[in-house]
Amino acid sequence: MSKPLIALTMGDAAGVGPEVIVGCWPSHEVHDLCRPLVVGHPEVIRRAVALWNLPLEVVEVSSPEAAHPTRTSIPVVNVCRDDVADVPAGVVDARAGQAAYDCLVAGANWALEKRVDAVTTAPLHKAALHAAGHRYPGHTELLAELCGVTDFAMMLYLGPQASLKGESGLGVIHTTLHMALRDVFVHLTTTAVFEKIRLAHEVMRHIKGAIPKIGVAALNPHGGEQGLFGDEETTIIAPAVAMAQEAGYEAQGPFPTDTLMVRARDGEFDAVVAMYHDQGHIALKLLGLHRAVNVTLGLPIVRTSVAHGTAFDLAWQRRAETSSMVEALRCAALLVERRANG
Repeated sequence: MSKPLIALTMGDAAGVGPEVIVGCWPSHEVHDLCRPLVVGHPEVIRRAVALWNLPLEVVEVSSPEAAHPTRTSIPVVNVCRDDVADVPAGVVDARAGQAAYDCLVAGANWALEKRVDAVTTAPLHKAALHAAGHRYPGHTELLAELCGVTDFAMMLYLGPQASLKGESGLGVIHTTLHMALRDVFVHLTTTAVFEKIRLAHEVMRHIKGAIPKIGVAALNPHGGEQGLFGDEETTIIAPAVAMAQEAGYEAQGPFPTDTLMVRARDGEFDAVVAMYHDQGHIALKLLGLHRAVNVTLGLPIVRTSVAHGTAFDLAWQRRAETSSMVEALRCAALLVERRANG
């Protein structure tokens, strides 16, 4: 099987995305994993090359099929307006939001058309996206709309490493995602929890190559303490776990999150279904911040991303960490291979 062609979207031009892409480009590891091409504006990428002071040539190409990446040559398909090249570092700018939107739409459409094998995204800034008139909470929801799916989820994934005892790494899937904490209680349903267990099972089955073990988190402290701190565990989450077990998934819970994540770290579970954003994000990032990867589940395409934001406070200072981008490409290549093999 040839190495997968992966579209790397530029992200927000005011953030660390362009320099993260350029910073990891010369790595042997990146080019051993895949054939990357950049979806963005060539002048922004050239600025990032100058920032890193690397001997890289930015080559504008007209299509994904025309891309011939090497460790010293970065093919860029320009889908952006020229005004994004004037965006200053570290500020919310509608021009950057529009460019990030255009890059993502192009990459996703190419993946749907089988012109690329996967999409890996650099971070966009949600306020800039909104300033450009695109009212999405983030990549995940926009991608779901582009792909025409309603059952989807975000998973943070940490591949096998010293901090984890499980051989397949650890995935954390979020039942609710980009919303105010007060809104979690409205959107948390038995059906929603069950769907996230199902999605966790499907993706980790590909990654593990066997039936994964899934731990489901409680919502309330101490798992609700038998109703003293809330009854969502008994009325919403436990019925979803029972449904999952009846469907043949190896799911257990709900368990208090503090002990559940320790058990998952020690290899008892391959994936954890969290109830809300920070419940999953904080725990996994403490285990491996710079190697964590964002994977969108439920799409007909493979999409991975770095697990960090635009980092405006660090942007365009050559201080950006590139490890998460390398891991995102590794995960994308793995999922392409496993999907192809069933």
